[in-house]
Amino acid sequence: VHPGYGFLSENADFCRALGDAGITFIGPGVDAINAMGDKITSKQLADKAGVNTIPGYTDVIDGPDHAVEIAREIGYPVMLKASAGGGGKGMRVVWNDDECRDGFERAANEARSSFGDDRVFAEKFIQEPRHIEIQVMADGHGNVIYLGERECSIQRRHQKVIEEAPSPFLDEATREAMGAQAVALARAVDYQSAGTVEFIVDAERNFFFLEMNTRLQVEHPVTELVTGQDLVELMIRVADGEKLPLGQEDVRLSGWAMEARVYAEDPFRNFLPSIGRLSHYQAPAETEHVRIDTGIVEGSEVSMFYDPMIAKLITYGNTRDEAIDHLSDALDAYYIRGVSHNISFLNALISHPRFREGRLTTNFIAEEYPDGFHAKDVP
Repeated sequence: VHPGYGFLSENADFCRALGDAGITFIGPGVDAINAMGDKITSKQLADKAGVNTIPGYTDVIDGPDHAVEIAREIGYPVMLKASAGGGGKGMRVVWNDDECRDGFERAANEARSSFGDDRVFAEKFIQEPRHIEIQVMADGHGNVIYLGERECSIQRRHQKVIEEAPSPFLDEATREAMGAQAVALARAVDYQSAGTVEFIVDAERNFFFLEMNTRLQVEHPVTELVTGQDLVELMIRVADGEKLPLGQEDVRLSGWAMEARVYAEDPFRNFLPSIGRLSHYQAPAETEHVRIDTGIVEGSEVSMFYDPMIAKLITYGNTRDEAIDHLSDALDAYYIRGVSHNISFLNALISHPRFREGRLTTNFIAEEYPDGFHAKDVP
């Protein structure tokens, strides 16, 4: 069973139940899922494996006063984070003692309601951060490789919007250092299958472990396009007991790939989700430069019960500028009626001079559109 990249993909109970039924789970083992699924445990394991970790307090914080004491030791600004968190839930950046007390209460409450787990830890908040992740692949015979990186800094409310491979920021030395640490972490938990080690990278290319996703990532196509490797096929082969068919020396990065997440949402109304039936849906033609991953067709319904993603639009070029140009042309070729969508916003992002120059941080959208997205922002 391949769990995709939804809720079941990192569910250790599901993995265990399949094993008990004699069914192979196409993914890592239960122990790796459990170890990396808890942010406190994963950070402790990363530290032990020699992976750079953000200065912080990895035990559970015992109340708001304790949070203030820890924050003073780390030095403001500090990020309070839910141990069981994800998708930006249970996270607060605090800049002083009062914000710390209030932020702790809010983070714990949000974590309790979202995950049934109110444990909170703290770490130094990295300013001007980039979100760069390393794709790893491991088999059951002790072979672990990394397949380059993905730049995922363009985010809104901690949700990725545009991803690309490679990163316009990394040099080869930093790429190799990040890859080596990602491989070390995978080995530390006896990892098998595809996984992603996420890092925060500062303006001086110092990088720090953020978390490990024990599954296929939504943005995996950009890695496939620049490496020529089918990650899902490799996952299936590894799950079937095969050795990886390539070593680290065989991994080559060629060209540039971009991915945009096309959502049913209204960017002119603070990205309010849009529900309804797609009365008309025409996607751009797929070519050697354009790939579309989607599960919908004309007439499909977007409901309030599921993620509002319509499609992933992926483009490839010999250079970054070419990949951006193909992405812009493909976005223009979409024809969607029946629901609102974010295509105008996506095109505005990739047309922005700062994006074109590769000057990205996770604060890009908040800084460039502080008052929201409006008609005047459409290129």
